Amino acid sequence: MSNGPLYLDHNATTPIDPQVIEAMEPYIRDFFGNPSSVEHQHGHDAGRAIEAAREAVAKSVGARDGEIVFTGSATEANNIAILGVARANPEKRHLVTSVIEHPSVLEPMRALEREGYRVSYIGVDETGQVNIDELAASLTPETALVSIMAANNEVGVIQPYREIGALCTKRDVLFHTDLAQILAHRTVDVTNDNIHIASLSAHKAYGPKGIGALYVRSRRPRAKLAPIIFGGGQEKGLRPGTLNTPSIVGMGRALSICASRAITDARHVSALSSAFLERFLEYVPDAKLNGPAEGRLPNNLSLSVDGVEPLALMRRLRGQVSFSASSACATDKMETSHVLLAMFGHTSRARQAFRIAPGRYSDLSDVLKAAEMLGLECRRLRDGTRAA
Repeated sequence: MSNGPLYLDHNATTPIDPQVIEAMEPYIRDFFGNPSSVEHQHGHDAGRAIEAAREAVAKSVGARDGEIVFTGSATEANNIAILGVARANPEKRHLVTSVIEHPSVLEPMRALEREGYRVSYIGVDETGQVNIDELAASLTPETALVSIMAANNEVGVIQPYREIGALCTKRDVLFHTDLAQILAHRTVDVTNDNIHIASLSAHKAYGPKGIGALYVRSRRPRAKLAPIIFGGGQEKGLRPGTLNTPSIVGMGRALSICASRAITDARHVSALSSAFLERFLEYVPDAKLNGPAEGRLPNNLSLSVDGVEPLALMRRLRGQVSFSASSACATDKMETSHVLLAMFGHTSRARQAFRIAPGRYSDLSDVLKAAEMLGLECRRLRDGTRAA
């Protein structure tokens, strides 16, 4: 058993791979030049590192180097994608998304609605799966963009993004997807998967926080985006500002590692998730798995236990296990997840969901120990509820 609390919240963030730290360190200590200052050696060295990282990120998803724009996060990439398409295609005033998207997709959509755009929000079934027939029926000649995440961070459902992309291509609509959750466990090829615009994150893939990227297709169908922030013109004017060389280098290395070991890592975390669930069910046989049994992120277990409030469970085990009661992107409040509400409505199952997510460095003994601790604590909490 490792020192300190066991970390089982890899859908929220991942530790940095030691190889990534090693790749970043020279650009923190020695190669500190501004990559835009190409006229001198310091800037030239930083610029070369940026372009090498761009090539690595592009290769990891089957893109061309010039199709990668570095951003400060996947959240920023989502905003640039959605608002950028809307600004670049003012004649098209309709967009499509799903009701379980990340807030960094839903909020720019709502901002566009306040400007008079029309947005269709596609529903999901009890597994969190988007209805493609409903999506297809929503498309019109006025539709500029469809934005559906590849995999959901809360319940792990993997959407049929390749089929959605093919539908959008056929209907002459741009397709954007948030790939943040999926790249650590599955290889993606933006051409074969019919993806026109994609948001990428480093810190969900064993890279540093505070860096992301946007894939913007330059081939047919070409994705046209207008800038939403303005400055010095870096990154083709879509994301101006001095580039974060160490983190960009780290992202390139992290995604290269993921591309080479995604299948191995997926098998590892899938086995750990299965072991956790089997042991946990020995203590709480009536626990419910949220999301699909198949077609889900291999490291994601969203569970609901009747009579157990996740916040109470987290408080009881704070020093022993780190896991999630809801998305970590809303840190200043505790409320029922919009994802679970879309799947189950205002029910105890939606309110009582918590998430376990092992990762690359998790081991079986720790995962089984965590399952025992959570199972026993769920029993104690339920016994206390019944006694009260």
